[in-house]
Amino acid sequence: MSILLTGGTGFVGKVLLQKYNIKKQVVREGRKHHYSSVYKIKTLNAETNWQGAFSDIDSIIHLAGLAHSNSFSEQDYQSVNVEGTLHFANEAAKAGVKRFVFVSSIGVNGTSTYRTPFSVESSPQPHNAYAQSKYDAELGLKHIANETGLEVVIVRPTLVYGPNAPGNFGVLSRLVNNFPLLPFGLTDNRRDFIAVQNLADLLVTCAKHQSAVGKTFLASDGKTVSIKEFTNAIAEGLGKTTMQFPIPTNMIRFAACLLNKKLMVEQLVGNLQVDSSNTKKILGWSPPYTMKQAMTSLSENNK
Repeated sequence: MSILLTGGTGFVGKVLLQKYNIKKQVVREGRKHHYSSVYKIKTLNAETNWQGAFSDIDSIIHLAGLAHSNSFSEQDYQSVNVEGTLHFANEAAKAGVKRFVFVSSIGVNGTSTYRTPFSVESSPQPHNAYAQSKYDAELGLKHIANETGLEVVIVRPTLVYGPNAPGNFGVLSRLVNNFPLLPFGLTDNRRDFIAVQNLADLLVTCAKHQSAVGKTFLASDGKTVSIKEFTNAIAEGLGKTTMQFPIPTNMIRFAACLLNKKLMVEQLVGNLQVDSSNTKKILGWSPPYTMKQAMTSLSENNK
């Protein structure tokens, strides 16, 4: 199975390239890298030249795209995450590539859960321009699959954690690393996460497993934890001692509003559970790393 990877210089892509046999990766011109087999592009959009990119390629894992950021407009997301992705998939199908694994986002399902976890049957509720672009790309890829026979697999990860992770996990890691007191002693929320090692393994499984064709998977470690438990696990992984101060969650939310960090904090203290059991039922896949095992890489990375 020959795999072409986009986004190889990113957080998840680096782990894929370190641990798995990826035949070729797509790299933007001017981006520094030390990989031997690459295909260079100027940018990812509807005009990208893909001629010659798919020689001897069976499957694609598509990680590249614009991440959630206030610096991008709705048109930016549509141009890269939707039009760029669909043009890429169409060109791959024309060249005879069999499978296209698209890394979407749990944001397609929404921002939080209440009584029941998100599942693949849940109605999509994209909550911002980024999540909407991922959902639009999903719909377009399904259309391409119907028209061309390209085997599309969609993966929606929960928050991905690991060494040098961007976003909220990076914030939490720095918090745990620098402050012995944390404010989550009374926060008993329920959230699902996925280790970068587990996500990489799942993506390679989706690129190879015949039963993955046409399916959508909500990716998680399969274990729901509170933010208190999660930050304690980070501390253990970093070799730090921490104490959880009993601050009411409503006070944390109030402080977040005052600091204009409401969405970021809600993504930590709110609930977001997913039912990822179909990865086991359909693929026979279980996360190879427990959270404790995955977190040990945090201290190894600091050495």
